[in-house]
Parts: sequence; structure tokens; C-alpha cells
Amino acid sequence: MARAVSAGEGDVVIRAPRKRDVAVTLVLLVVMWQVASWLVARPMLPGVWLVGQTLLAELRGELPLHALVSLARVLCAIVLATVVGVPLGVLLAQNRTADRMFSPLLYLLYPVPKVVFVPLILLWFGVGNVPKVLLIVLVLVNQIVVLVRDSVKQLPLELINSVRSLGAAGVGLFRFVYLPAAVPATLSALRQCIGTSFAVLYLAEMIATQYGLGYYIYLNGSVLFNYPAMYAGIVVMGGLGLMLFVVVDRLAQRRRR
Repeated sequence: MARAVSAGEGDVVIRAPRKRDVAVTLVLLVVMWQVASWLVARPMLPGVWLVGQTLLAELRGELPLHALVSLARVLCAIVLATVVGVPLGVLLAQNRTADRMFSPLLYLLYPVPKVVFVPLILLWFGVGNVPKVLLIVLVLVNQIVVLVRDSVKQLPLELINSVRSLGAAGVGLFRFVYLPAAVPATLSALRQCIGTSFAVLYLAEMIATQYGLGYYIYLNGSVLFNYPAMYAGIVVMGGLGLMLFVVVDRLAQRRRR
């Protein structure tokens, strides 16, 4: 059975369940979905078979393009958040002045739902790809900075001094000491925020765009009232989120070996 265990400060590891348990759970969810469809007996909750048929049909249309656009936006945001968040987290851990300046800002922004920034970012940056990627970056980078900062702060001073005695400084310290310490924290942050990233992306793609799963789901559900296609989009978005979570989790497991 899967369970969460602590693997260090701010790092929560979710042990992967057995494949058979995953398969059984998936079957139970499908059965519950179908039973709920029969009980509700309304178009807004189509059955599994109808959604499956629609999904196969939509995969021959524009649905793969919408999925690729959304996936590209999330991956781009992950790269940007990592490039920004890891060095900033290391800086705050090593520089007390910078930590005193930025920690209050992180403390204030950390609990704020990032979706509240959707109208502001759209107002400032328009309706292209930039605001959508930036929204996801806001979700990820705050978590990465906090976890990396706390992980680097826990490094023993003896370890840092021993590496410095070997002639490492600046880039050398970052490469051989700080970066290895930051990797687990970064992966932990990504695991925790992938679901939230897709939720924010969905909201951003509902507004003034023509491509993306958020647009696809909104269009079919609220404009065309094509509920089977709407659920097909939801299944694909959920699948993308699960795929990224599994990839990050496998990287974290390999890192711990």
C-alpha cells in the first residue's frame, strides 16, 4: 500500500504502489464512474463507453494538438522555474542579507493561491503563451526556492569547508556541493506542484486562446455542450499530469538509490 513518508526537511516521498493495486483502483474508479452515470442519467455525466469512443474519435482530430500545446507550456514553465528557483534558493541560503530581504516576501506569497494573479498577468502580458507559462512558473518557483533554501541551509559547515580546502569556490561549490543538495528539494517541489500547475494552466487557457486543453475542455463543455468530448479532454489532461508526476517521481527514486 502506498504511504507518505518523510525523507528530510520539506521532502515528502510518496511510495509507488504495486502495479496490480493501481490496476484494481483504476477499474474501481471506472466502475464507480459508470454507476454514477446510470444513477444520474443526465447528459452532463456520460458513461465510460461513450467517453472512450469519443476520446478515440477526438484523438484523430485536434485533441492531440491541444494536448501538445498544454504539455509544452508546462514543460517550459518547469525549466524556467528550475533555472530561476535553484540559484535563488542557494543565494538565500548562503547570503544572510538576501535572505532577510526576500524571506518576508516569500512568507507573504507562499500561502496565496497563484490563480488570483491570472487577471493581472493577462492584463500586463496579453493573451499569448507568455502569461500562461508565467502563471505556472509562479506556482513552481516559490516552492522550489523555499525547499532549496532550506536544504542548502542544512548542509554541514565541515563539508563546505572541506570542499573549499580542495580549491573549490564559486562555480565549483555550486556544482559539487549546492547543486547536489538542491536536486532532491527541486524534485520534491515539482512533485507537489504538478497538479496545481495544470489547474492554473486550465484557468489561463480558458481566456482568449484557441489551443490548449483548457480551451478544449471549456469550449466543449460550456459552449458546444459536447459533454463526452469535454470528459475526453479532462481524461487527457489528467493523464498528462499523471505522466509528469511519474517521471519526476522515478527521477527522485533513482536519485535516492
